[in-house]
Amino acid sequence: MARKRRPFEVFSMSFLDCMSCGFGAVILFFMIINAQVKETTEDDPTELMAETRKLEVEILEGRKNLVLAKNTIEELESEKDTAEGRIAQIIALIEELRAELAEYDEETLAEIERIEQLQTDIKTLEEEVKRLLAMAEAEESEGNRLREFKGEGDRQYLTGLKLGGERTLILVDRSASMLDETIVNIIRRRNMPIDDKLRAVKWRQAVASVDWLTAQFVPGSEFQIYLYNTTAEPVIEGSDGVWLKADDATQLDEAIRVLRRTVPEGGTNMKSAMEVVTSLNPWPDNVILIADGLPTMDEPTTNKRTVSGRERARYFTNAVNELPSNIPVNVFLYPLEGDYEAPFLYWLLAYRSGGSFISVSRDWP
Repeated sequence: MARKRRPFEVFSMSFLDCMSCGFGAVILFFMIINAQVKETTEDDPTELMAETRKLEVEILEGRKNLVLAKNTIEELESEKDTAEGRIAQIIALIEELRAELAEYDEETLAEIERIEQLQTDIKTLEEEVKRLLAMAEAEESEGNRLREFKGEGDRQYLTGLKLGGERTLILVDRSASMLDETIVNIIRRRNMPIDDKLRAVKWRQAVASVDWLTAQFVPGSEFQIYLYNTTAEPVIEGSDGVWLKADDATQLDEAIRVLRRTVPEGGTNMKSAMEVVTSLNPWPDNVILIADGLPTMDEPTTNKRTVSGRERARYFTNAVNELPSNIPVNVFLYPLEGDYEAPFLYWLLAYRSGGSFISVSRDWP
């Protein structure tokens, strides 16, 4: 009897087992990956995004800087080429000029020597003309001089000084600074006896200057001399606000005599001196100011023990504002240690008023 064949099965038990194991492995792998992805996605991404944006900004800045650097390099190269071209042109021009100078060198040297000789001749002639004019003026004015002044040497002329006009006002600073040129000697002499103060070289020189000026007055003119320190007062007592006759030699001599007996002392109130100009009736045609430095006050009294340079300049400006604009002021400035702004401000006063500025030497007049 024939044996019955077993039916053929497509899926055997062993194959299903393999498939089940494989499917289970896939599921397990997916679960592991899903757990890791979930853990990663649960982290806060803000910090990472910020870092990413920062890197992106830095990259953009770097690219921008790179572009700028390239443009700058191109501009510099262009400027370099332009500069090299200009340098070449300048060098060529210099060479041309050198060639021209070499051609005219000999002719120019001869012309220079001839011009220098002519300038020397002109200067010699000008000095001779000045000397002759001075001699003629001395001879002419000798007969018109009201007083005689005898100085040392030939010091009878001051260039640019204007002594004309019918009325001349002389303002003399008689503050303590007129005792000497240095601060130390001023303080030392301030404590000396009166006779020693009167013998101060600087003060005697100022008195001699007034003596010289009075000798130059025009006949028929009028004058007035005021002294000022903290206040201003006329040198001749009782002549306040009154014009004196220059023809009266007695009054001129009395004024110089009083000056020689006056002791320099106190502060410098230049405003009081400037107020004298408008107090006279009529106003003076010419003002001569004898001073040595900027004022230290603008009122008769003050509580300040020290005054700064800025304050002294302000006091000077306040005093100058008292002057009318149409009266020339001739300044005789004597040296004073440490007062560096005084020469410029006094020169400016003389220049703006149409007067003259004279820095007095130690041996004048």
